[in-house]
Amino acid sequence: MTESSTPAIRLTGLRKSFGHVDAVAGVDLEIADGEFFSMLGPSGSGKTTVLRMIAGFELPTAGTVELGGKDVTRLAPFERDVNTVFQDYALFPHLTVRENVEYGLKVRKVGRKERRERAEQALSSVRLESFGDRKPAAMSGGQRQRVALARALVNRPKVLLLDEPLGALDLKLREQMQVELKAIQREVGITFVFVTHDQDEALTMSDRVAVFEAGRIVQVGTPEDVYEKPASPFVAGFVGTSNVFAGETARTLFGRAGTFSVRPEKINLRKAQETNGVVAEVIYAGPVTRYVVDLDAGARVVVVEQNRRTGTAALSELRGQRVRLDWLDEHVIEIPQLKENAHAE
Repeated sequence: MTESSTPAIRLTGLRKSFGHVDAVAGVDLEIADGEFFSMLGPSGSGKTTVLRMIAGFELPTAGTVELGGKDVTRLAPFERDVNTVFQDYALFPHLTVRENVEYGLKVRKVGRKERRERAEQALSSVRLESFGDRKPAAMSGGQRQRVALARALVNRPKVLLLDEPLGALDLKLREQMQVELKAIQREVGITFVFVTHDQDEALTMSDRVAVFEAGRIVQVGTPEDVYEKPASPFVAGFVGTSNVFAGETARTLFGRAGTFSVRPEKINLRKAQETNGVVAEVIYAGPVTRYVVDLDAGARVVVVEQNRRTGTAALSELRGQRVRLDWLDEHVIEIPQLKENAHAE
């Protein structure tokens, strides 16, 4: 991420209403120049609407959008120094890969020689320099995704907006493209704003993450901060799996009132003379096993352990057995009350 006193994007009091429904209910956010920033949230949380307002495809009901310090709130999409990559890629099937990448430059009446040079450079940046003469139909989903990325990069925008571009890919390819996208972003140094509902995707790729709920940002921070220090029960439950304790259960386990969270991988499960729960279910998931444990204190807890030595038969024998769960005090997260809105500084 490059250092700059002027953010690449500044959103102030941003709102968008559709009839009586507030899709975006007041967002304040700054995204630094050269940052890989993700907007994470469930369907209907407002993240895609915010992206569309940055792109100019939606006009805000209230608030402002600034790009590089310039107010672009009322400018058309083609008047903004941004490009968008969509989930369906929107490639022209009758054009070659090279012609697809050149298309935006041709519309801008860039000369043929410069178009070809910049298209080749863009294809090289996504490692498709030998695919220029192919048609999109002859390429894999991951390759078409990279063509769409090259078509956006060739215009040399200050900001690249990505609207769930990996959503249509299978798991293996999606994981591969996560690594490739982050590497490309580092190489080109452009600000990437990535919209996703996939928590692992956001944590893997981002410098910072904004978590959306009901049209608002409820937390902004590094992936580590969002995962290890969730600002609300919603964040704790949505970003990864978390065991949340409140009410009398919290009083019994922690000796005081409040809402607390312990991540499944932080909990130790063992057989001991003093037990505090019963294993209700054992779920083998390849590299890990998930245990569902009913605590005597009244909570149902998920525990995750790596499968280093134990076979599946031995694991299944734990079902119905009494066990002891414990954890370190440093791994207990006290979740604060939800604030009205979270702001990025």
